[in-house]
Amino acid sequence: MQFHKEMGDVRDTLKARGFTVFVPGELTDLDHNEYYQHSDEERITVKIEYDFIREHFRRIEQAEAILILNYEKKGVPGYIGGNTFLEMGYAFGLGKKIYLLNPIPDMDYKTEMHAIQPVILNGDLSKINS
Repeated sequence: MQFHKEMGDVRDTLKARGFTVFVPGELTDLDHNEYYQHSDEERITVKIEYDFIREHFRRIEQAEAILILNYEKKGVPGYIGGNTFLEMGYAFGLGKKIYLLNPIPDMDYKTEMHAIQPVILNGDLSKINS
């Protein structure tokens, strides 16, 4: 959720193309966005209190596909963190199509990410099929 501004921009772009877009609740409730919490304990409390993980899963269940906005973070191009990887796995298990905005990052679980076979957009949202 560090990239909430970019997420809002992508949501608007996809909506303009006629897609129905579900975004994490933290995008509309920035006061409770885990990115703004200062300690691990605060992030854990917010995730539990607002049931963010299950909420993300419910939105994945409703969707035909998911789009991962994997920008550079922590010096890793295309970074995919734990929450996002968990969501990718859930979507994969449900048989949903998975799009990555940028290539699969060189991370410990890159083998699993390749095995999921996401569609790599290389930054081009027009490659998303309607």
